[in-house]
Amino acid sequence: MNVPERLAALRSLMRQKGIDAYMVPTDDYHSSEYVGEFFKCRKYLTGFTGSAGTAVVTADFAGLWTDGRYFIQAADQLAGSGFTLMRMGQEGVPTIEEYLEEHLNEGQTLGFDGRTVTAAKGAQLAEMLGKKQVRIDSSLDLVGEIWEERPALSCEKVWELNTVYAGKSRMDKLREMRRAMAQCKATYLLLTSLEDIAWLLNIRGNDVECTPVVLSYLVLTQSKVRLFAQREAFDEDLLSGLEKDGVELLPYDGIYEFVARLPKRHSLWLDPAKANYTLRKAVPEEVEVICRTSPTILAKACKNSIEVANMKKAHIRDGVAVTKFICWLKKAVREETVTELSAIEKLEQLRQEGKNYLGPSFHYIIAYGEHAAICHYSPSEESNVTIQPRGLALADTGGHYLEGTTDITRTIAVGELTQEEKEYFTRVLRGNLNLAAAKFLYGCTGQNLDPIARQPLWEIGEDYNHGTGHGVGYLLGVHEGPNSIRWRSNPDGSASAVFEEGMITSDEPGYYREGAFGIRHENMMVCHKAEKTDAGQFMEFETLTLVPFDLEGVLPEMMTERERALLNAYHEKVYEKIAPHLNEEERAWLKEATRAI
Repeated sequence: MNVPERLAALRSLMRQKGIDAYMVPTDDYHSSEYVGEFFKCRKYLTGFTGSAGTAVVTADFAGLWTDGRYFIQAADQLAGSGFTLMRMGQEGVPTIEEYLEEHLNEGQTLGFDGRTVTAAKGAQLAEMLGKKQVRIDSSLDLVGEIWEERPALSCEKVWELNTVYAGKSRMDKLREMRRAMAQCKATYLLLTSLEDIAWLLNIRGNDVECTPVVLSYLVLTQSKVRLFAQREAFDEDLLSGLEKDGVELLPYDGIYEFVARLPKRHSLWLDPAKANYTLRKAVPEEVEVICRTSPTILAKACKNSIEVANMKKAHIRDGVAVTKFICWLKKAVREETVTELSAIEKLEQLRQEGKNYLGPSFHYIIAYGEHAAICHYSPSEESNVTIQPRGLALADTGGHYLEGTTDITRTIAVGELTQEEKEYFTRVLRGNLNLAAAKFLYGCTGQNLDPIARQPLWEIGEDYNHGTGHGVGYLLGVHEGPNSIRWRSNPDGSASAVFEEGMITSDEPGYYREGAFGIRHENMMVCHKAEKTDAGQFMEFETLTLVPFDLEGVLPEMMTERERALLNAYHEKVYEKIAPHLNEEERAWLKEATRAI
């Protein structure tokens, strides 16, 4: 079936089931940002391949809500599909909640698969629609019923991350979580986030592409750890090690029955922003539910000293690969045919030459010319173009190493640039440098710091339609909360987290001219304590990424003396750390590429 046929099949099933509106989120059962093939119901239904978006279908309307990163991509992929693009955050565009509240009437029914909707979102919808006497049926996986040849649930091998890399043992982490439970007076702690479970148990897997996690749920008490996962994914040695630490392995789907049978007068701690709606509804009324953020979130985000030291090693290896790539690309586009896809193959080959490299941390974005204006463009056989020896190419890529996770964007001058391209290149770079050099009092969040990166664009009435920074996991999700840098509230309405020592965050301002070019400069930074004075504890960032910015795009006269000094100091460090790993030709190129301006 093509997309219009799938839409028709879904509507037919909706009529049979008495469903007036059906909602299809992107999520799996664990509120993951990226999901395995089994869970890609929204992609199957709509044809839109972006990582964020929700479809809503009624008898006479089908809409796809997504954010600014995907407006251009979604408009292209939805053409002729029967779905209308709903540009989130734009004037005149209702939220999903506003749309449902306006269009559903008394006696009608909203349907969705409650396993793919968070407890918080499900409760919000139930309260809002309940006032209009609109019923909710959260037991329906209607897309699953029409999905021909749906992929099987992933069951990849699980492996253990040694404490040499994790920096803290499984038992130490369990003790830390149990202390948090005692303080909260929780009998049970329910974890549903795949990244949190992998972090807590020092295990990794491959059940989500580019995110080394294991499909699982976990319930922790003061004496037991119950891990709900697929037995076939674990070998005997790993099972033995887990059992020694008190971890009991139970069937993956058994979590719902377990929760439904929790004993009366006990308390269950769950994170309503992570646990799914079906799980929340399964909890007996006699059990006290403590709805608050999981203690694993902050603990995971604040990298320990060993993790930070390892991350620095990973960034040297990654810096070598990306530096070699830029050196190669700038020459190759003049001597041979290089396409976006062949450039991806070259960069992946260079990363594979690095020690302890495991694979990409997300699908590579290499975008030439106007493709770079599509914020999360991903080249395909249909869209693939040759990179010409003129203009700008954007490379947003990253890797997983045993020593951690990288995420870097470089905008590369592959030939002569226009004055306009150089001016915007320089403004975006100024934003990156100034944010990286920020010193701030403890208590500041990403909302406090975001304007530093945007100011060079704001001062001429320009902006970019995405956040400036996101947290990054340690051999886990390349996008990790709770830390982020954005001037708006988070999508769920919450504020950004206070920056703590050990948090790793990206620094990635950009500028995008639709149909022309796109620019983004991204480094990763770790937060440290700076000096403590009578004014309080100051914090600062240390840049981890070690790859030159392309000086062919820089207009030094547009930069302040301080900004030029920051760039020169950064490039001096890049040359010091990366040059010893290059051959003579590459080293000579890097020397020129990091020259003082």
